[in-house]
Amino acid sequence: MTSSVEPVTRDWEGLTIPTAGTYVLDAAHKRVGFVARHMMVSKVRGEFADAAATITVAEDPMQSSVTATIQAASIDTKQADRDAHLRSAEFLEVEKFPTLEFRSTGVKSRDGNEFVLLGELTVKGVTRQVELEVEFEGVGRSPFGQDIFGFSASTEIDREEFGLTWNVALETGGVLVGKKVKIEIEGEAVRQA
Repeated sequence: MTSSVEPVTRDWEGLTIPTAGTYVLDAAHKRVGFVARHMMVSKVRGEFADAAATITVAEDPMQSSVTATIQAASIDTKQADRDAHLRSAEFLEVEKFPTLEFRSTGVKSRDGNEFVLLGELTVKGVTRQVELEVEFEGVGRSPFGQDIFGFSASTEIDREEFGLTWNVALETGGVLVGKKVKIEIEGEAVRQA
């Protein structure tokens, strides 16, 4: 917790942002979700209930960084049989690969409160470059004296590039599970130092 006399925010190119420091993802105020096509006609949504992230806000905001770890077994699509299949060797193989990892490698193309976070995503032991479209949602101090900021982020990946190739061809054409998966993240980060 920080002292109430310390500044919570600073101005940077017309945007009010958090002061430099280390922040962690607030477990009570986060969603790490995904959307995938099902049978070529609908979308299935799910999320990972157990995810942690550390965000280092740098003095130069464009030098800020993020590391995140997601517990693969925490996948939840609100359908037990599907979740068990997603945890199996045909998809995430959670016993062999218990986590999904993200490590940022840079920040670019700022437009107002929108940024692009470059990074490396590791799923099932395969690491690929990804670009997260990030929207900075705001900054403040909670009634409990915690400095916080909010954000949302999204990207789309080709699951087959990460070795998630299981599928079933449909008689009517197409496949059971779409190749593209949209990742959607919403959260609050709380200052640690």
